[in-house]
Amino acid sequence: MDRVSIFALGGLDENGKNLFVVEVNEAIFVIEAGIKYPDSEQLGVEFVIPDFTYLIENKERVQGIFITHGHDDVVAALPFLLQEINVPVYTGALTANFLYDYLKKEGVSKFKIKKIKRTSKQNIGGVEVRTFAMTHAMPDNFGIAIKSDQGYIVYTGEYIIDYDMIQKEYQCDLNELSEIGKKGVLALLCESLGADQSGHTAPRHRIAHLIEPIFESAQEGRILISAYRQSLFRIIEIIDVCKKYNRKIYFHDKELRNMLGLLEEMGYYKVPREMQLSDRQFSDDLEDVVVLISGGGKNLFRTMTNIASQEDERVHFRSSDTIIMASPIVSGTEMEANKMENEIYKENGKLYSLSPKSVLSMHPSIEDLKMMLYLFKPRYYLPIKGEYRHLIANANLAVSMGYRPDQIVILDNGQIARFENKALASVADHLKLEDTLIDGKANWDVTGVVLKDREILSTDGAMIIGIVVDFKSKEIIGGPDVQTRGLIYLKDAEYIIKTAGDMIEHCVINAVKEKRYDNLEVRAEAREKISRYLMKETGKRPMVLPVIMEVNL
Repeated sequence: MDRVSIFALGGLDENGKNLFVVEVNEAIFVIEAGIKYPDSEQLGVEFVIPDFTYLIENKERVQGIFITHGHDDVVAALPFLLQEINVPVYTGALTANFLYDYLKKEGVSKFKIKKIKRTSKQNIGGVEVRTFAMTHAMPDNFGIAIKSDQGYIVYTGEYIIDYDMIQKEYQCDLNELSEIGKKGVLALLCESLGADQSGHTAPRHRIAHLIEPIFESAQEGRILISAYRQSLFRIIEIIDVCKKYNRKIYFHDKELRNMLGLLEEMGYYKVPREMQLSDRQFSDDLEDVVVLISGGGKNLFRTMTNIASQEDERVHFRSSDTIIMASPIVSGTEMEANKMENEIYKENGKLYSLSPKSVLSMHPSIEDLKMMLYLFKPRYYLPIKGEYRHLIANANLAVSMGYRPDQIVILDNGQIARFENKALASVADHLKLEDTLIDGKANWDVTGVVLKDREILSTDGAMIIGIVVDFKSKEIIGGPDVQTRGLIYLKDAEYIIKTAGDMIEHCVINAVKEKRYDNLEVRAEAREKISRYLMKETGKRPMVLPVIMEVNL
């Protein structure tokens, strides 16, 4: 029988950074390549991507990368992965059109994108791969079924079940799901973020009925409304409400305008020209207008903060504005969101935030998850995507539907589930993984040492001690000069400054006297002694930077 392995390089016990791997014999299939936003202690890190080491080491076996939709948590790490392995990317029509521009913008010059239908069947690397249409916040979303003679390995992607969805590009193909289930499913990978939410997600993902009363009460004034750029379903709802109330709309974000342009080109949705205000037509003095502010992750809240603090180039907040936060706070953006709210309230702003309890993101709730189990009837169930508590909630849901605990597989990132003869053979093997931290888009792989240095600088400050010595004789001819930042107030601690200077002098003099002088070694010795002294005197561990300049006279 076929050898089957399933594991994740990201997306387990965390929100985002999704990347799942399915191996059938020698063929490797990669599903998603996303980012997550950093924790607050990861100073200066913009986002985190998976560890690609295994895929790079086995790149000859990788048959393709499947991207189910265009959200950051499943696609934004793709440029970094394609710089390491040049394999085809299979995705839907809208996401493909988006990726052409996105990859070029990110500096990826060589890539192969293959558009596939939402419901399709193809042979890739000698393995049958089926896709099936699913409903999510972006059009053309799909799930994946990879065939083996042990049964299909099914990945549902991110989805909801919405029986009122009439747009074809959003609809779910339940017949195809049932057909795959009848042929036999070995393992079902299903997301867990909403596994503790009762009922179906639909219709609680819709917001029009919640924002219409706000539009009604703000008929004369200006409305600023924010939403994540990639939540296209929600953005279209906002535009339709603007249309209903005969409001002109200004799109603050150029990238959203481009995305809406793609929707129009594909015939999915068209914003009436007479509704839109261009940059030339828009003025910050206009009253009866809606400003739609969009962005991704932290940047959305940073933009709103800039507007509230009068630092945005195009839009300046005024107290008569009505502000609607139409997208919930996601993990890793809490600090920026709180700062934004504070700035708005300081300016006496009217802020309406849609509660995450009344407005759900487009991820499956309990009844949506149950439907997948009913339709696919898998031998094994693998909860994915979410913190550990979400994975457990998803597992408990499967138990409530009659699945035995030994049929439910909760993995860690890097832990490999191996299947033989239609049964789980082992979960003992682990890949050693380290998150890759992106420090802006130019520099990546920020190490733990760099983060530790940033943490020290932010809490305990720094001390720089400089001294000048003669290159030949190693005699001290200048200094010491001591500077501190964020450590102590100099006038209150002159004795500390003098002692630190004396310590580096003694290190140099003793090393020369004992004929063991080496610039690097003496600096390391001075750093260690001064650090211990500062800890004893101040209770802090600042970054100590000894500098010994050698001058050839």
